[in-house]
Amino acid sequence: MKINWNYIKFIGLIICITGLYSFSNHRNNLRKVSGITIKFTGEDNLYLTQSMVNKLLIQNYGIIKNVPKEKLVLNTMEEVIETNEMVKSAQVYVTINGELISNIEQRQPIGRVEGKTKFYLDEEGKNMPLSDNHSARVPIITGNITGKSLEDVYVILKYINRDDFLRKNVIGIHIEDEENYQLKFRLENFVVNLGNVTDLEQKFNNFKAFYTKAAKDKTLANYNIVSLEFNNQVVCTKI
Repeated sequence: MKINWNYIKFIGLIICITGLYSFSNHRNNLRKVSGITIKFTGEDNLYLTQSMVNKLLIQNYGIIKNVPKEKLVLNTMEEVIETNEMVKSAQVYVTINGELISNIEQRQPIGRVEGKTKFYLDEEGKNMPLSDNHSARVPIITGNITGKSLEDVYVILKYINRDDFLRKNVIGIHIEDEENYQLKFRLENFVVNLGNVTDLEQKFNNFKAFYTKAAKDKTLANYNIVSLEFNNQVVCTKI
């Protein structure tokens, strides 16, 4: 019987590689955590701090430094960090050198509700608590705060955030009633009656055309109400 040495060598190579991998993986798991680094992705506005994240981890796991890597359940640690209401998502991993890295994406507010309770609306339209560490410069929402009106306000805010002119100039949304919304601008004294949230693109295009002409004519100060709620029209009320 002829022995296939190439086959035997191949099998031996596979066994050696598997053994080396298992040995390396075992030694890696025995490596202890050398330190913790908290990184925040996205914007620089910090609604929570590194110390807050560290405290959250210590409350759930105790002191993590010098803990063997094999005792860490990284998925569970991510879930613990995500319990913080300021966190959108978290990714936790350990480097070859044993450093525990936590990349955290914070929730981003796009409006601030000033009602009986005060909170932010975030980029997904969900309630987000205010932060003691940072105050977001976002439009203030006032008036008749209801579930339906906040859904509409979220639609308005999403549109505003996609438009550079509106994002820089709209500082407030007042809810007169459901389907009746007013906008407050940064540098102007007039109120913009938006009406409901239908045909927002047409309404805002009409408004920007009016604004450009009135600014050129230097007549913006002559108006106290600008209504966009009528079909394809801009109706202005002078002071």
